[in-house]
Parts: sequence; C-alpha cells; structure tokens
Amino acid sequence: MDFDLSEEQKMLRDAIRSFASKEVAPLVDEAEKTSTFPVKLFPMMGDLGYLCLSYSPEYGAAGMGKLGECIAVEEVAYYSVGFAAATMVQGGIGTAAIYKHGTEEQKQKYLVPAIKGRKIASFGLTEPNAGSDAASLQTTAIKKDGKYYLNGTKIFITNGNISDFTVTAAYTDKSKGPRSGMSLFIVEKGMPGFTRSKLYKFCAKSGEIAELSFEDCQVPAENLIGEEGKGFPYVIESLMGGRISHASRSLGLARAAYDNALAYGNDRKQFGQTIGSFQANAFKLARMAMDIETARWMIYRAAWLYDQGRPHIREAAMAKLHASEAAVRTTMEALQICGGYGLMEDSIAQRYFRDARLGTITEGTSEIQLRVIAREIGVK
Repeated sequence: MDFDLSEEQKMLRDAIRSFASKEVAPLVDEAEKTSTFPVKLFPMMGDLGYLCLSYSPEYGAAGMGKLGECIAVEEVAYYSVGFAAATMVQGGIGTAAIYKHGTEEQKQKYLVPAIKGRKIASFGLTEPNAGSDAASLQTTAIKKDGKYYLNGTKIFITNGNISDFTVTAAYTDKSKGPRSGMSLFIVEKGMPGFTRSKLYKFCAKSGEIAELSFEDCQVPAENLIGEEGKGFPYVIESLMGGRISHASRSLGLARAAYDNALAYGNDRKQFGQTIGSFQANAFKLARMAMDIETARWMIYRAAWLYDQGRPHIREAAMAKLHASEAAVRTTMEALQICGGYGLMEDSIAQRYFRDARLGTITEGTSEIQLRVIAREIGVK
C-alpha cells in the first residue's frame, strides 16, 4: 500500500495552496460581510485549470480524478467554506450529469465553458417539501411542441442566483415513480418562466444560495440530459461523488480551525505558561489532530475507490459523515480554546464554528449518511 501522493498531486496541492493564500484569502472577509461570492474567481481558476479537476483533458480539464478534486477543495475550504461550495458545485453536481450523460453539443455549450470558468453551474434538486427525500419532489416537466414546460420550486440552491445554467430535476411521468419517471434538464438563466431570488444563511455566507421558481418555464427538448425517465439514477450517481468532495470541504475547515487554535494556544499565556501546555487544552488539540488525520485517509480511500471505478457508496457516506462531524468537534473545541476572544464578531474562530454546521446538513444529513451506511453493511 502506497500512502504517498504522486508528484503530480503534490504539485497540484502546492499550486492550489499558493493560489488560495494569494487570491482567495484576501477576498473572504468582504464576501462574508456582504454575503456575495466574487464571481471573478471562476475565470481566474478556470484559466489556471483549477475547476472541474476530475474531468477529462478532452474537454479542457486537468484529468486529476476525484482525489485531485478533493485536494483542491480542501485547500480552498481552508480559507472559505463558501468559496469551496461554489467551486465544488461547478466541478461536481452542477456538471456531473452533463459530463457523464450529456450530448456532445451539451458538453461543448455548457461543460467546456464551466471548466474554463466562463459559465457558472448550479444544481436544482432540493425543494421546500423535498430535502432528504428527493423522490418526493413536486417539480414537473410536460413535453409539448418540441419543448418541456417546467413548473415547480427549488430551494437552498448553491450558486442559484449567480449561475448561467441549472441542472434541474423534474418529473416527466410521476406515475412511473422516481426511477423511471424523473428526468434532468439544463435550464438557462433568462429562459421564459424562470425566476430566482437570493436567500441568506447564518454560515458560509460567502457562498450564495437561492430559491428558483419555474412557471411554465420553456426548456428546449435538446436540453434534456441523457434519457427521459433516467434522471433519478443520474442524481444518485452525482450525489455519491459529491459526498466525497463535501468531506474534503469539512477537512479543509477543520484543519484551518485546528491551526488557528494551536497557534493561539502556543501564544496566549495564563498563570505563567502558554494555555496550550495545560493538559485540558493539549488533549483537545491532540484529539483534533487525530480527527483530521482520520478524516483525510477516509476521504482519500473513498476518492481512490471512485477513481478506480469500484463500489464506493459506503466509503463515501462514511467519509462525509466522519469529516463533517469531526469539523463540528474541532471547531467547537477550537472556539473553547480561544475563549472570550473567539466569541467576538470579527473572530475567525466563531466563523469556523458556524461554518462547520453546514457540512452535517448539506449533501445528505448525518442521519441520511448513517442510513446509507447501515444499509451497506447489511442491516435489514
């Protein structure tokens, strides 16, 4: 077993780390204050080949696989969970179905510009009454005169209000159930009947989300992804890979919180010694380091299986569950170590604490991950 990254992967990590520290970090505070994602990052990252890293060079991507994508997500998330969320959708659930099942025309029109950062992607699945239970979504698509007419509402959609296109799930025949009656469509901004409104959350504020509304939204028939009625399997396929990337986002956040707490613990003095040297805090830091290391290898294992085309449902759920909950534990203990200073509004420790909660809810809650794991280990 080889636990080392390849030289190419190390070079990618170092390049992304340098880019994030120079270009991402200076933008975070303003983005957090205004709840606005700096869209100029997309073409900047696209020009450097940092978007959609797992996709094939045939379409202008780096071809670094899921592991390469995870490395990049971690480095961006170290500075901003919100920024990581935006770029993850671009290289994951917002484009995965097009990459795997789209026509060549769709790939050239949507995927290639997304890889270059010239078009922003989003993914319309969650609805007001359909979160964890994606099969219960209410959005419909009726075909008529060479077009599909979409009606319904999507909510909590990352990049929803800044995206150029949204891969949207809708029932084309609800009587057939989700596995045969749901389809995926590419809905462009500006299409008749498509409106969107920005939403605000208490965490990861620099990553924008929106509510999307479809009122007889007219979508050309050629914007159907793959086969009609195959949308649900495409969604599940996209979500499985997305969970590994989400785990990497939590890892980057946990690492940042740990580094900040360690530095503070080694600098702050009380009772004539650094507070990090007190056993209570030293043990906190030790457990944080262990959580981070465990999460990293669970993520890398799941990503490796994904890249090998091997079964990875259980491993992806485990990695996502452990990493997200490890980030909650780590940021909570980091805030405790920082004490009163950590509670101040301008403290980065309190932002880490808030942002960690995102990971246990999005892309399948912790409870959903436990359900998946239980099923995969044979619980009847």
